[in-house]
Parts: sequence; C-alpha cells; structure tokens
Amino acid sequence: MNASLSHIKTITKRELAAYFTSPVAYVFIVIFLLLSGFFTFMIGGFFERGEASLRDSFFLWHPWFYLFLVPAVGMRLWSEERRLGTMELLLTLPITPWQAILGKFLASWIFLAIALGLSFPVWMTVNYLGSPDNGVIFAGYVGSLMLAGAYLALTCITSALTRNQVVSFILSVVLCLLLIFAGWPPVTNFIIRVLPGTSGMVDFVSAFSVMTHFDGFQRGVLDSRDVIFFLSVIGFSLFTTGVVIRNLRS
Repeated sequence: MNASLSHIKTITKRELAAYFTSPVAYVFIVIFLLLSGFFTFMIGGFFERGEASLRDSFFLWHPWFYLFLVPAVGMRLWSEERRLGTMELLLTLPITPWQAILGKFLASWIFLAIALGLSFPVWMTVNYLGSPDNGVIFAGYVGSLMLAGAYLALTCITSALTRNQVVSFILSVVLCLLLIFAGWPPVTNFIIRVLPGTSGMVDFVSAFSVMTHFDGFQRGVLDSRDVIFFLSVIGFSLFTTGVVIRNLRS
C-alpha cells in the first residue's frame, strides 16, 4: 500500500512539475483569470446586480470556461506519451497502469485547483464591497473543482484513445458538451415543447447533466448526491481510460 502511494506521488510530482516547466501552465492560468474577471465584472453584471454574490456572475460561467480550457490541459496526458513512444517505457516501470493513470490525473487536477485558487481576488472583491455568505461561495468553489475534475477525467479517455492532441481536444469538448446539453434548461424545455409527454425521459436524462448537479453547489448546497455524481463520472472515466491503456499494451 505504501509503495503504491509512493509511486502515485512520484508520478503526480513529475507531471505537475512538467506543467510549470512549459508556457502551457502560465498561459492557461492567465486566460482563465482574465476570462473570470471579465465575465464576472463586465458580462455578468456584478455591479449592476447590487448584491454580494458570485453565483450568477462568477460560477455561472465555469462550465463554459472549462469546456475548452480543461481539455486543453488534459489532452496531452496520454497523447504525448503515445506520440513520443514513451508510454511503453512508462508502463514497463515497476508501476501498475492504475498508478500511472491516477498520478497523471491528480497532477492535472491539482494544477486546475491552483488556477481556481488564484481567482481569490474575485472573492476578496465581493467581501470588500459587501457581506456575502462565504459558505455559499465555498460550496461554489468545491462544485467548480468537482466539475473541472469530471471534464478532466473525460479528457483522459480521449487522450488515451489517440496520439493526436488536437483530436483528443475535439473529442473531449464534444463529450463535455453532451454532459452540459443533457440537462441545460433551454435544451430540455425545447425537447418538451417539441415532444410533449416526454418529460419523464427528459428528467431522467437531466439527472446525468453536469449543469443539474453543479447548480446545487452554486446555491451553496453540498448535497451528497451531487458529490457522488461527479465522483462517479471521474471514477468511470478513469476506469475506461484503464481499459483503453490495457488494450494498447496487449
């Protein structure tokens, strides 16, 4: 057990260091922070609302920011290993595929957490201008991190499927977009209008939407069902990644 944790920790540290030795990390962080600030204070109407809340001005945009930014971070995880021919070398080391998958995923997730944490000036601004419910804001940050993890885990699958990073990026964007549209109110309302009597099926499909489960976090509700949903998406996606990698080895 200790050896497994040590291997995972080693891979995580190696992958995390790799992000910060290239411009990718800094470009991602700058873009994310600029988009967050711009949409919060300019597009989201933070000042016009006149309320000390980040729900509809900050967290509202995260599913859309992550739709492109998270696949951009995760597309290289396995595609780069396959392109350079180092995947075989990595998997011949005294580690299991699961340890490699988990180590790479955790490194990228920690990187996304760092980028999210650097948005603290937004939190400081809302506290300076008013008296927000910081518990609600904390729940929003937790939900945002879970959402990023779900998108990242899906990107792990597409990255393992191809050695082309662009193809991996496009596939992961499509998968994440499907999880958004599955329960996005404009889409579900349109389906109900076009196909009356299908509300039960629409509700069932909506249960698999990241928007449905992320909304609870935005409202400050840490519902175990929402947490389990995101962890299930992450777990299933990493399991599928493991299946793909094992097939590549055989």
